[in-house]
Amino acid sequence: MPKKHQPEASGHRAPDPHVKGLQAAVVAQPITDTLEVNYMPYAMSVIVSRAIPEIDGFKPSHRKLLYTMYKMGLLTGPRTKSANIVGQTMRLNPHGDAAIYDTMVRLSAGYGALLTPFVDSKGNFGKVYSQDAYAASRYTEAKLSPICAEIFRDIDNDAVDFVDNYDNTMKEPALLPTSFPNILVSANSGIAVGMASQFCGFNLKEVCATTAAYLKNPDCTLTDTLLAPDFPTGGELICDPAALEEIYRTGRGGVKVRARWRYVKEGNLIEIYEIPYTTNTNAILDKVAELIKAGKIREIADMRDETDRSGLKLTIDLKRGADPAKLMAKLFRQTTLQDTCSCNFNVLIGGMPRVLGVRQLLEEWCAWRTESVRRRVHFVLGKKKDKLHLLKGLKRILLDIDKAIRIIRETEEETEVIPNLMIGFGIDQTQAEYVAEIKLRNINKEYILKRVQETEALQNEIDDLEDLLADPARVKKVIIGELDAVSQKYGQPRRTVLLYSHEVEHLDEEEPAPDYPVSVFLSREGYFKKITPASLRMNSEQKFKDGDGLRQSFETTNAAEIMFFTNKCQVYKCRVSDFDDTKASVLGDYLPTKLSMDPEESPVFACLPGDYSGALLFFFENGKAARVNLTSYQTTSNRRKLTGAYSDKSPLALIRRLDGEEELAVYSTEPRAVIFNTALLAPKTTRTTQGVALLTLKPKYRLERAVPVEESGIVNRARYRVRAIPAAGALVRAEDSEEKQLGLLD
Repeated sequence: MPKKHQPEASGHRAPDPHVKGLQAAVVAQPITDTLEVNYMPYAMSVIVSRAIPEIDGFKPSHRKLLYTMYKMGLLTGPRTKSANIVGQTMRLNPHGDAAIYDTMVRLSAGYGALLTPFVDSKGNFGKVYSQDAYAASRYTEAKLSPICAEIFRDIDNDAVDFVDNYDNTMKEPALLPTSFPNILVSANSGIAVGMASQFCGFNLKEVCATTAAYLKNPDCTLTDTLLAPDFPTGGELICDPAALEEIYRTGRGGVKVRARWRYVKEGNLIEIYEIPYTTNTNAILDKVAELIKAGKIREIADMRDETDRSGLKLTIDLKRGADPAKLMAKLFRQTTLQDTCSCNFNVLIGGMPRVLGVRQLLEEWCAWRTESVRRRVHFVLGKKKDKLHLLKGLKRILLDIDKAIRIIRETEEETEVIPNLMIGFGIDQTQAEYVAEIKLRNINKEYILKRVQETEALQNEIDDLEDLLADPARVKKVIIGELDAVSQKYGQPRRTVLLYSHEVEHLDEEEPAPDYPVSVFLSREGYFKKITPASLRMNSEQKFKDGDGLRQSFETTNAAEIMFFTNKCQVYKCRVSDFDDTKASVLGDYLPTKLSMDPEESPVFACLPGDYSGALLFFFENGKAARVNLTSYQTTSNRRKLTGAYSDKSPLALIRRLDGEEELAVYSTEPRAVIFNTALLAPKTTRTTQGVALLTLKPKYRLERAVPVEESGIVNRARYRVRAIPAAGALVRAEDSEEKQLGLLD
């Protein structure tokens, strides 16, 4: 019998021949090859075919949708169900119905994201300033807006190239022959691989006027006609000439836009009726609610969204005595009611992404539009030449119509009619076929005279078109004429009001909180009270919930900063002035609610950082201690919450403030004690440091508390004092165990 396979003595498994063969088949490939072969095609596809617009102002998804609607006859015909449009568009765009419908929504008049919407919508298409959902495609209807006539004006005149769709079953335009610089008119944004694009919209009238001025004089001053970006949601644009010049020159930068509002004296309320394009009502309401909850805005009694079919309206009910202008100044500083719209004019030129300024964009668009117009003229010229060629052949025959009739009648076979006419009159096949198809009723004197006159007019038109092609100045005039026509027919007044620096009302910054002495109290369950000395003298007996008691108390001032450390390794920063003055007879503010703490989070220590000198000592149950400088919690911004306030590797026993070196007595639950000088603890720069070992603990014991040696009640201090750490400490004798400590967590 064959012996069973036994494992080798060393414990290593014998190599599997299948695995060995698989390993042999694996070939190492340099990462550069992987990026070039696999990642680069994907990145280029996203850049070129999805996220970055081209010189016509459209991304491929926009172009495919609009061209499908054009081919469906929706430029002049009635609306149809959006679901029908989405389904038809999938012949060009294979990315799914949801993506196509999202594109349609953004281009629609109902959604309001564009100054010149391209989709005439009916039904609930949502709103750009709201997060409310739009209706499903089976409930809404759409057609092309009238301005799309300018988008597709030359589409059938060979003005642009056509390419195969994704499955090579039909053709689609590579670009749309827009007769105005839509790249500057339509807001557009996209995130590609390694780059992004962000176009803010400009007013159609201003863009057309600026383009015409540029065609007349490429060195014209753009700001004379192109005043500033214009947004469909309106608002007030704070005009900074330097910022606008930077955008126009480089294609990068930003403009500040703020909401428009009015004060309604009857009712003592503020109505906000236009907001920045970059935000929405939900974000504004949430931020204002957060500010009210944090006590930073005290003038608001209520704020609600009263938007309806008539338009956007956010209503703020004011408290008595509140100044509307000062309140709005606060809201502009602290919410997105004033926001910055960023610009990054990244556009595909010849398939290559380029960030261009406004003048460069106009240069590229004018060059592209000039070529489109020339192609259109070439196409029309070719058609007219073909027609003239036919009429010249007809003219020859009409001069001797009897001869033509005789040739046709004397020809025995039908196939010989065309060759006989060609021989008889010296015309080519195309002309002969055209003549042969003339109806008998048209062989009359009037018809002959009209055709002769048409030949002369057609020749004049051809001469004019050839002159147009030979004269670049005439081509510019054609483009300018089309721009003027678009501006007059579709132009609308600016929606975003321009505010110049001398028109902006500069209110003083928020007045600092009044500073006066106060006493603060923190309970074990997280209730916080701020009491003035006068109120404390009247009643100093503190009220707490059953089972609760005092954790810490300080004397400080109303304007002081205070930090609350919690059991979740986080710290919350605020001002004492954020809390209302109260009395000793009330419970106070419940900090987990007041500071919006996480579930099951509660404060364990309060600290007044002052000028952030000194340090904090963190003692952990595993016997370790960490010394962290207060400067580690100093922030330049107004951050209210810092995560990672201390290490979470072991449960926290207590926290102490350290302003100078001192001796502390540290106790374990055994009980043992150690007296050490805090100079033995080196300060750490990382808040989450685990610290250094202070006590050498047996497995079942933990560090319990630490107090100044003067408060420890220890008589024989030399017994417990150590010069190096970690230390096991000495067992606490009876004479040294008096409970005189005032632990911070007791």
